Amino acid sequence: MRHLKHGRKLNRNQGHRKALFRNMAIALLRHERIETTDAKAKELRGYTEKLISLGKKGDLNSRRMAAKKIHDAEILKKLFDDVAKRNAERAGGYTRVVKSRFRKGDCAPLSVIELVEKGEKAVIENVAQ
Repeated sequence: MRHLKHGRKLNRNQGHRKALFRNMAIALLRHERIETTDAKAKELRGYTEKLISLGKKGDLNSRRMAAKKIHDAEILKKLFDDVAKRNAERAGGYTRVVKSRFRKGDCAPLSVIELVEKGEKAVIENVAQ
């Protein structure tokens, strides 16, 4: 039984898993919408929501804690200045996971994970698609 065992292993070791979520969180904050497998999207949701909560606090310690996970200065600035401001009134649930399709090669279920409060640039990009 898996009592008190949270999180999915995703057939990766710990270092690979940490790097995977770090890179996916940066991509999600940059593009505000990405498509990935269901399992990865569901795990990424919690990872990203904790980062956005740090951005909402906005103090120096929160910035340093977020900088340990986000190694891109541009995205870190966007998290604290833009994304946190858009979600200031929201108590949680900053991301949305929507099932989209099955991947052609291996029939893996894919989902779209996106930020609930989108910026103007993200809205324009989605309309263009």
